[in-house]
Amino acid sequence: MVSPVQDIYAYREEETGVPFVKPVAYTAAKSGIYNLTRYCATYWGRHGIRVNTLTPSGVGRETQDAKFQANYTSRIPIGRMADAAEFNGSIVFLISKASTYMTGANVVVDGGWTAW
Repeated sequence: MVSPVQDIYAYREEETGVPFVKPVAYTAAKSGIYNLTRYCATYWGRHGIRVNTLTPSGVGRETQDAKFQANYTSRIPIGRMADAAEFNGSIVFLISKASTYMTGANVVVDGGWTAW
């Protein structure tokens, strides 16, 4: 995942002299996934097939650069990166009978990142 907030990558420019710029292909692909989800939901819905997406936030790992983690977590209202297991509840919900009337949706689990 590449964050839409580019200044969290500013430390890279300080270290290398080269600014980090998110490529347009990433943005187009991400938008494409959301729109493909909605399209598939309308196409397959009449056949009883539900199509949804899950948008997770950044998952913290010991191998990540410490400066990146500090910059990233400073912008998350919860104040930390996610543990991969924290998405399990949302996934279980999406595949359960509790979400049988839900299709074409994007479930965001991001510690409040998009609340800004």
